[in-house]
Amino acid sequence: MSETGSHNDVPENLPEHGSVHGSAPAKADPFANPGLPPHEHRRQDIDEKAAKHSERVVAGLFTLSMLGTLGFIASFVIFPVDKLIYVFPIGHVSALNFSLGLTLAVALFCIGAGAVHWARTLMADEEVADDRHRVDADDELRENVRQQWITGAKESGFGRRKLIRNTMFGALGMVPLAGVVILRDLGPLPEKKLDHTAWAKGKELINSNTNQPLRPEDVAVGSLTFAQPAGLNEDDDDFQTQIAKAALMIVRLKPEDIKDKQERDWGHQGIVAFSKICTHVGCPISLYEQQTHHVLCPCHQSTFDLSDGARVLFGPAGHPLPQLRISVNDQGNLIALGDFSEPVGPAFWERS
Repeated sequence: MSETGSHNDVPENLPEHGSVHGSAPAKADPFANPGLPPHEHRRQDIDEKAAKHSERVVAGLFTLSMLGTLGFIASFVIFPVDKLIYVFPIGHVSALNFSLGLTLAVALFCIGAGAVHWARTLMADEEVADDRHRVDADDELRENVRQQWITGAKESGFGRRKLIRNTMFGALGMVPLAGVVILRDLGPLPEKKLDHTAWAKGKELINSNTNQPLRPEDVAVGSLTFAQPAGLNEDDDDFQTQIAKAALMIVRLKPEDIKDKQERDWGHQGIVAFSKICTHVGCPISLYEQQTHHVLCPCHQSTFDLSDGARVLFGPAGHPLPQLRISVNDQGNLIALGDFSEPVGPAFWERS
């Protein structure tokens, strides 16, 4: 007769071998290397026609970048600073600023877009795992890096895809030209603009206060009058630029008080004309001392002697005021016989 509950009997619901008190089986290493997914070839990798299409797209973007740079330069030359255009929905904006920003954005964006499209469609995209190396590279590691560089350059197609290479060089080479063109705003071009003013032979002297031609009898001895050339109007766009060089002061002296022979010869019946622009920093001269025939610049007190060729008596001005040779026409009005004897304005000699 057998006994129930013998130690030889094993219940069917006992846990599997190796587990204790119903615990789960041991898990795999959670930090194990999962490996790389299988490499999937792109269409450009297996179809040369598709690769050529991508190459043309990249070259087209680089070419568009070059056109953007040319547009930037053309906009800088074509559009005046004060021209406004209407752009929906922004409103009225400066044509120059809008065109410069738009063309430069196109130039830079197309370089970036071309580089991204090149990398995504034509450069090798197969992932390669590499072990972390020490900071101090040995000769073997250096050689490995060099070989990786050579392999990467070869796989990029930089050497054999000449269309991309040439257009990329063109785009990258032309973009800096935009910065060079902007340097144009640092100052005037090396021309002769400072050598000449609006005065010319036969130009009548116009009273700056009355806008009427000046006659000798209008200028009293000891008086100081300001004049400008005929044809120069305040409504002109370049009025401020022109008057800054052509502003004139006229004084009438007794002929015997004029010490400089050329000054006397270039005047008319004791009436002499000098530039109103101080030769120090370009302030307008307006303070006249009747008894001494001295004029004083109110900015830095440069003092000029109008009876002696407007030479400098005091102050930081570096040279005399230029004189304008004058006479009268058939109508009896004062006229200029040419331009100033020398360039007007401050520090011209240092800029020329």
